[in-house]
Amino acid sequence: MESYCGGPFRYQVKSLDMRRCWILSMLVFWLGGVALESGVWAEPVKPALEAGVSPVIRVNLDEALGLFLSQNFEVMVRKYGIESAKAKEMTASLFPNPELSVGLFSSVTQGCNTARCGGVLPQVSQLFLIAGKRGYAIERAALGTAGAEAEFEDAIRQLSATVKETYFRVQVIREHLDVDRKIKVRLDNLIQETAADSAINVGERKRIRLELLAVKAEHEVIKDLRALGEASLDLRMLLGLRPEVTLVLLSPLAYTRIEPDMQTLRETIMNTRPDLRARRLLSARRRTELKLAKAFQFPDISVGAGLMLQGPQGPDNQQQWNLGISVPLPIFDRNQGGILHAETAIQMAEAEYGQVLNQVLNELEASYYRFLESRRLVEMYQQGVLDRALTLLETAQRDRQKGQLGILELVDAVRAAHETKEDYLEALFSYQRAVIRLENAAGQTLP
Repeated sequence: MESYCGGPFRYQVKSLDMRRCWILSMLVFWLGGVALESGVWAEPVKPALEAGVSPVIRVNLDEALGLFLSQNFEVMVRKYGIESAKAKEMTASLFPNPELSVGLFSSVTQGCNTARCGGVLPQVSQLFLIAGKRGYAIERAALGTAGAEAEFEDAIRQLSATVKETYFRVQVIREHLDVDRKIKVRLDNLIQETAADSAINVGERKRIRLELLAVKAEHEVIKDLRALGEASLDLRMLLGLRPEVTLVLLSPLAYTRIEPDMQTLRETIMNTRPDLRARRLLSARRRTELKLAKAFQFPDISVGAGLMLQGPQGPDNQQQWNLGISVPLPIFDRNQGGILHAETAIQMAEAEYGQVLNQVLNELEASYYRFLESRRLVEMYQQGVLDRALTLLETAQRDRQKGQLGILELVDAVRAAHETKEDYLEALFSYQRAVIRLENAAGQTLP
């Protein structure tokens, strides 16, 4: 037995899956309420703008998703698509309007004219759809609404992944900026230390080398600032915020080991991916359209009733009533082309569903292998690489204080340690991005 899932996402499911359907349906509304519950919207953004002060919004990842769902303009536009589909569903449920026709008649014999022997013939006719046409039209419109809601949910899935990835991209750029600024500060301090060096030949070369390294470090800082501005702009646009708003992100770029159950993900992906559900709904709609096309083989019936209102002189028996039925004769056009078109549309929908399903399964596998590679790289750094880089830096600083290490060798050790940390940050971001893309491919949040 099949039924329609209610709530914000209405689609056809087996009765045993109704509970799961409701859980998935309420996901967007739950995310949308996160920001309200956490007080994000309580920030005085508008008053601050009116006062000429740049407002500051502090959000963690869940609160950013809540802002996205409530303020993103693309989400708002896609919601109108659902309302448009509901309007078509409402139209399909309406009955045809009755038709009123009024005619005048008179006799032209026996000295009659319109004034003496005229009459009025009002008539009301009603069209009756037979062979289940109205029911099939309602079913088709309902499946169209369910498909629009599934497409909306799929858009939320993809855009939410974009928000998460952009959020952590901002975080990793800020971490890179912090590392590059520390390198710049160390180089500036070393330049000041060598400013009083009296060794003209070697000392001058060292100072020039340090100044060149400082310029390069400043260049890296400027690149980070530019990238941070672009990433922050992308995030503000996704969250529907004005450029004057300063975002403070509270969720850190941290590592949490995840062990996804791929067997379960493969088995449940057909129910968790809304784009697959939208394709199944499209196939069901095409089958309903075939039923509707076959129903058009049978002509609809128009029933009319009227009353002849005449004067006392005729031209016929006075106050007569009439009842008529009209029906087209399906001799030539029996909707042969419409039936063929509907059958072809079913085949196309099923082929497209198979293509999308194959693409989704391959996307899941590819995302899983990228996830494993990223996780292995992060754990390799955590298993001693970072500690050895820190030990190298500390040893180089002690040797420099003892006079056993040249200034340029110290700079090389500093740069190696900081570059190792930057590589670790990049690996950490790649891991977080791989988790997001695996969740997006699976259509659900990983535990």
